[in-house]
Amino acid sequence: MDTLIPTSADLAGDQTVIAQAEALRPLVEATSNEVEDMRRLPPALLDKLHEARMFRLLLPRSSNGIETDPITFFHVIETIARGDASTAWCLSQAGGCAMSAAYLNLPVAHEIFGNDPRAVLAWGPGPRVKAIECEGGYRVTGVWAFASGGRHATWLGAHCPIWQADGSPRLNANGKQVERTMLVRTEEVQWTDIWNVVGLRGTASDQFALNDHFVRADHSITRDTITREAEAECREAGPLYRLPAMTCYEVGFAGVALGIARASLDTFVDVAKNKIPRGKISPIRDNAVVQTNLAQAEVGIRSARAYLLQSMADVWKRISGGARLSVDDRILIRMTSTNAIHKAREAVDFTYNAAGATAIFESHPLERRFRDIHTVTQQLQGRLSHFETVGAWMMGANADLTFV
Repeated sequence: MDTLIPTSADLAGDQTVIAQAEALRPLVEATSNEVEDMRRLPPALLDKLHEARMFRLLLPRSSNGIETDPITFFHVIETIARGDASTAWCLSQAGGCAMSAAYLNLPVAHEIFGNDPRAVLAWGPGPRVKAIECEGGYRVTGVWAFASGGRHATWLGAHCPIWQADGSPRLNANGKQVERTMLVRTEEVQWTDIWNVVGLRGTASDQFALNDHFVRADHSITRDTITREAEAECREAGPLYRLPAMTCYEVGFAGVALGIARASLDTFVDVAKNKIPRGKISPIRDNAVVQTNLAQAEVGIRSARAYLLQSMADVWKRISGGARLSVDDRILIRMTSTNAIHKAREAVDFTYNAAGATAIFESHPLERRFRDIHTVTQQLQGRLSHFETVGAWMMGANADLTFV
């Protein structure tokens, strides 16, 4: 494939949108303790996020969205994550979910997104779920978890394998069972609070259930733009919707990780300038090992960030020019995003360890960022097994592309 060298403008994103995120960052940071304690985004913060249209970054313009590019999306999420990782995670998740409006008939997209300026769609996986075809739609039963942002969402997505009325699976042209995501109003589900976790506590990634619930056919979507069936359903012509939501999730959640790392390194420098460890006569900043490790951590996150941004900008240039997203493109973004997440984790680990006992108190920002980054790496986007997929693809071996 031809590589287009990104310019500084390609990497900068939409400065108007990014400036709105930067203006929100002090409030996000000031509210972070409340987010942590409530395990929710509080109403006052949600009001400001909605006013700035932060939940509409990847929503089509036809549904009153911003329909920005993935580079701008990365910068926004990274900026918010410097203030609070849970808030940034919710925005990244909602951004990818909002792309589903491109697969809905316009009146339905307006019903869900366009007519409600506070619309948010959230979803999560469900291993024991099903949707049975019936007249006009589906009967849906199951339990779905990890629905990040679901507690402030207006709609939820329930991803399901499809079964015919006679009990047999509905198969596509390749012989695989058809899967679709059912969109239901939040008030129609039964919630279970399961989100007592180490980090990202404010995402409220709880569990919801449906029992033989009817969903109209036009309130179901396909979520994978790689398949021909999905391409046929896509109503939007913009280049953003030639990308799968997975690609935007990769970029967004890498932004969460790098935002955590940036904030951690900045906080650590302040600690190192002022803290004199017990039994020592000079501050941490005078330690040669700490100096070396800080520099290496800085290089690690800057280089990983640049590699991700340059790779995404290259792909975006070609997609914007009419090219189709290739498997090579998908592999590249998966590789660079996973690398960014783990370089961020390495940087945060350094700050936590080098700060000593200062970092173990819940009142200190390094403690929370340590927990948050280790929760990010435990999620789908941070799996080290993604490198196995990349390496297999590079060598022509059998590669599982399910999460690429």
